Amino acid sequence: MRTFSPPFQNPSGSPIRELFKHLGEPGMISLGGGYPASDLFDLRGLQTAATRAWKQPARCLQYGPTDGLPELKDQVARVMLQRGVTVSPEQLLITTGSQQGFDLLLRVLVNPGDVVISEQPAYPAALQALKLQQARIVTVPVDAQGFDVARLAAMLESGEAGRPKLLYTVPTFANPTGATLPRDRRVALVDLALRYGFLIVEDDPYGELRFSGTPLPSLRALADGMGASQEHVVYLGSLSKIVAPGLRVGWMVGPADVIRRCVVAKQTADLCSVPWTQAIAALYLAQGSLADHLLWVTSIYRSKCDTLCDQLKVRLGDAVQFERPEGGLFVWARIDGADASELLKYAIARKVLFVPGKAFFVDHVDPSALRLSFAAPCIAEIMEAASRLASAFKTMSGCHRDGRI
Repeated sequence: MRTFSPPFQNPSGSPIRELFKHLGEPGMISLGGGYPASDLFDLRGLQTAATRAWKQPARCLQYGPTDGLPELKDQVARVMLQRGVTVSPEQLLITTGSQQGFDLLLRVLVNPGDVVISEQPAYPAALQALKLQQARIVTVPVDAQGFDVARLAAMLESGEAGRPKLLYTVPTFANPTGATLPRDRRVALVDLALRYGFLIVEDDPYGELRFSGTPLPSLRALADGMGASQEHVVYLGSLSKIVAPGLRVGWMVGPADVIRRCVVAKQTADLCSVPWTQAIAALYLAQGSLADHLLWVTSIYRSKCDTLCDQLKVRLGDAVQFERPEGGLFVWARIDGADASELLKYAIARKVLFVPGKAFFVDHVDPSALRLSFAAPCIAEIMEAASRLASAFKTMSGCHRDGRI
């Protein structure tokens, strides 16, 4: 009989990817996974970059440096400069998506039993990685403005949070809540990291997808302005949501000693990220395609978000509560009196998917919460999805009244 390592003796997979088996069903509309819209990929810009990259086929097909192609690192450094962060080569690592960056961080920094603070609700893949690393996850709730920094400060002062090594957060258009941390909370969070000596992991895949409101500096940018505290923030970026996930291009910006160890860890994982797609990404960024592409996709996602929010209110009325996000890909909602996991069964029967909120919790689960992604479906599909969701809720409520459940 096989003996597996403790984290993999009884592992649980991604609750979101468990829904994928339903995607192929005829007529299914998905408000589930956070896929960017395939019809919004910049095919012309990417094709141009790919053609130029292929002029050096041996470079595309050969192994590359573990820390990333120099030309891509140069372009990512330019992107980070536009985001208010100055990056040196030794502070930057190209990764196979930002999720790999988080996994590498955990491998080099977190031992079994180490305390890692996470916002809650939180991105399930991050929680899954923490559990597999056998970290002790301490959760801090979020509200309409994101991470409750005052609550964290009280937990740290009282000792309730232990001695954390890392803190994980998506401060801009969070997954799943869509919330954005205001500037004063950002400054306070960086100050806590400096005072208590933990490392903030700032995951920022959606920050460029802003529909309304005022852009805010990243935690890393704020830390750079606070002197030595820049050593307390690791920034994870990605092209997956803003260009195309199939490129598998992400990056990590952090203290040089952390990056150096993550490079060694990456050598044992994949040797290097794919040189071909790195070269395409570098040329795509160098030719200036990203800025115009972001204007286009952001305007369309704004319309999709408005449609979903408006239709939820039209179809479900006061039964549904949510905050309209200023950007990103998600609406986080609660439906009074509904167990979202139970509602999903009725929704699937009506050919619509969403993610029940329990997937985003470690503890203190809110059973009435659900995450809805407006990115992939078209406007007409979003309207139909809202109608189907309301029908599912009505049917479930009727079954409860009739005593059939």
